[in-house]
Amino acid sequence: MLGLRMIQAKNFCITGSLSQINRITSWEFSSSSEIVDAITISNSDTEPAAAGSGSNRGLMAGFIVGACILIVSLGFVLFRLWGKKKKEEKRDDLVFELSLDDNFKNGTGPRKFSYDELAVATNNFSENEKLGEGGFGAVYRGFLKDLNYYVAVKRVSRESKQGIKEYAAEVKIINRMRHRNLVKLIGWCHEKELLLAYELMPNGSLDSHLFNGRSLLTWDFRYKIAQGLASALLYLHEEGDQCVLHRDIKSSNIILDSNFDAKLGDFGLARLVDHGKGSQTTVLAGTMGYMAPECFTSGKASKESDVYSFGVVALEIACGRRAVEPRFQENQTRIVEWVWELYGIGKLLESADPKLCRDFDEQEMERLLIVGLWCVHPDARFRPSIRQVINVLSTCEAQAQAPLPILPPEMPVPAYLSPPMKLSISFLMASCGSAANSDKNDSSKLTSSSGTSSPSVSLLLNTR
Repeated sequence: MLGLRMIQAKNFCITGSLSQINRITSWEFSSSSEIVDAITISNSDTEPAAAGSGSNRGLMAGFIVGACILIVSLGFVLFRLWGKKKKEEKRDDLVFELSLDDNFKNGTGPRKFSYDELAVATNNFSENEKLGEGGFGAVYRGFLKDLNYYVAVKRVSRESKQGIKEYAAEVKIINRMRHRNLVKLIGWCHEKELLLAYELMPNGSLDSHLFNGRSLLTWDFRYKIAQGLASALLYLHEEGDQCVLHRDIKSSNIILDSNFDAKLGDFGLARLVDHGKGSQTTVLAGTMGYMAPECFTSGKASKESDVYSFGVVALEIACGRRAVEPRFQENQTRIVEWVWELYGIGKLLESADPKLCRDFDEQEMERLLIVGLWCVHPDARFRPSIRQVINVLSTCEAQAQAPLPILPPEMPVPAYLSPPMKLSISFLMASCGSAANSDKNDSSKLTSSSGTSSPSVSLLLNTR
C-alpha cells in the first residue's frame, strides 16, 4: 500500500480559462509492501557481501598453497627415507658379499648362486617342494643339476625381523667351520631376497625319530648320535680360532645323514667369543626347556650353557621323551628332575626308553644318563667340559674310559639364587615346561631381534 502525502503546496488560479498550476514543495513516502522491503534490504547488503566473497577466495587460495607445500615436503621426506633404505640395503649386501668373497674366490667356501638358479632348482619355489615353514621364511627341496646335488633352500624375505646382518653372521660362522658333524652350507644368493642352500639330509631331524615315530632308532645309532654331537661341540668350543657359542642346541637342530650320523645346524643364534673370555652377555636367547638356569638370571651365554643343552639332548636320546611332557604325572613332567630322582633311589635304568624293550648296552645307557645329569647340573661350576664328556662316552679300545662322576642323590638348587627370591630349579624348569607345551615342535624361541627364533634345521630336511 502506497501513500503520498502533501506537506505544502502553492496554488495559482487564472480566471477566464479555468487553468491552475500546483507546485509541491515537500513530500513523504511510506510503504507496507514486503516486496519493496526485500528490495531495499538486498540493495543495502550488496557491498558487504562482495567484500566477504573476496575474503573467502583468499582463504581458499592460502589453504591450497599450504596443502601443496605440505604434500611436496612429505614426498621429499619419503623420498629421502627410501633413498637411505636403499643405501643401507646396498651396504648390507656389500658387507654380506665381502664376508664370503675370499673363500668364494678360493673355492673353499659356499658358492654364490643366482636367484634364477635356485628358482629353477626348487621348481620356482613350488608348494610341492616345500619342506616346512619357519619363523623367518619357508624351506624348499631343490635339485642342482650342474652339481647333481639335492639341497634344502631356506628362503628369507627382506622383511624378516631377524635381518640380513644376523643371517650374514650365521653364514660367516658356518662358512669358517669344517667338521663332519656340522651341517654344510652349499651356497647363497642375495639378489631379490636372501636364499641359503644347505645339504639335504635324507633321514631328517633327531626329534622326528625320537618323538614323532618316523623310525625306531636302535641303541647303537643313539649312542653314536650322542658322541657325534659331543664331537661337534668340542670343535666349536675348543678347536677354532675363536670359541663358537651355539646357544640353541636341541634335538630338532640335530639332523641325520644317510648313515644316521649327527650334524648340528641352525647357527642363527650363534656367537663368536675369544677363548679367554668364554662367555658373552646377551639378551635371553634360546629354546625353552634346553636353556641353562643361569641364562634366566645373568643373561650370559657360555660354554657351560651349551653343555647344559647337550645334557638335555643326551637325556632325550636315552629316555625317548621330550624335555618337558605335560601329559605325564607331575613328578615325571620334567625330564631332568625325573631322571635325577631315579638316580637318587638307585633305579636309573628305569628311565630308559621303553620302546627299546631293554635292547641296549646297560653300561652305555648308564654312562649316557649320568653324563646327561652331570651336564645339567644346576650350578654351572660343576658341569663338565665337552672334552670330559667325550672321554666318558668314549668306546675306543685304545683309550681308557674316564670314570663316571658321583652326583648328589638329590638335584641341587642353584647357589646364585638368593633365599628371598624363593626360586628353585623346579620353578625355572616349570617355566620352560609351560613354554614348551605351547609348541611341541620346539619353535618357542626367544631371540634378540624378534622374540621369535630362526627356523629349526629340521626344516632343512627331506621329509618325504
